Amino acid sequence: MTDYPGKTAVAEQGWLKAHRFLLLRRFNQFGVLFMFLLGPLFGAWLVTGTLSSSMTLDILPLTDPLLLTQSMLSGTWPAMTGLIGALLVLVFYAVLGGRVFCSWVCPVNLITDLAAWLRRRFDIRSGARLSRNLRWWLLGLVLAFPPLTGVMVWEYVNPVSMLHRGLIFGFGWAWLILLAVFLYDLFLVRRGWCGHLCPVGACYALIGAKSPVHVAATGRERCDDCMDCFDICPEPQVIKPALKGAAAGLGPRIASLDCTRCGRCIDVCSKDVFQLKIKS
Repeated sequence: MTDYPGKTAVAEQGWLKAHRFLLLRRFNQFGVLFMFLLGPLFGAWLVTGTLSSSMTLDILPLTDPLLLTQSMLSGTWPAMTGLIGALLVLVFYAVLGGRVFCSWVCPVNLITDLAAWLRRRFDIRSGARLSRNLRWWLLGLVLAFPPLTGVMVWEYVNPVSMLHRGLIFGFGWAWLILLAVFLYDLFLVRRGWCGHLCPVGACYALIGAKSPVHVAATGRERCDDCMDCFDICPEPQVIKPALKGAAAGLGPRIASLDCTRCGRCIDVCSKDVFQLKIKS
């Protein structure tokens, strides 16, 4: 077993501060799930539908933009509520950062975070190397299938919608795909699904490409090279340009589309190198 990233931050700043963004994310993720489960479990239909398409209090439609795009490409024109719902989601994540969905809302993140924690805890180092660009190719395939087949093929195997539908309506055979994602991340590729393959994350990354909300290494001169931020980050390749790029004239802003704004680099840094910022 290995020391957990953030051990020094816990010792110097306290457990709560060293986990504040993680706790906020879990509160939000479970809170979203709870709102959807209120109806099936207690008959209080605050939200109906799933993450793919929902209605809150019968007045607020929300639609996954990738689902809407697939539907239109397959030849099915969505209802006006679907178009409005997708527009609302687009604006929301364009402002906050598209991959905020991945780290703050998506239920599959709970599974992949557990796999990542177990890999660190038991020092599981085996695994293959994959290009992180694969997710862009998969996104292209997801968008190519509907016009070619007339069917939204991706939605039959999408782990995000499968997990959410499974919690509300029952899993059926969907648990096999979710188990495959967990084992893939645990034994084959570190952060393999979310960090290398997921086309949903790729879509949201594009949506948030111009977001003013970002993480910045504003205190990078204080960095002591402990590497905790790299160890904890689900997309560690985004850190180096901001943290170590001063000599090359690079600013402290993490500008990569891949950043999920999860805030864990902020949590685990005992030197307070990172901050969540809003670009003016």
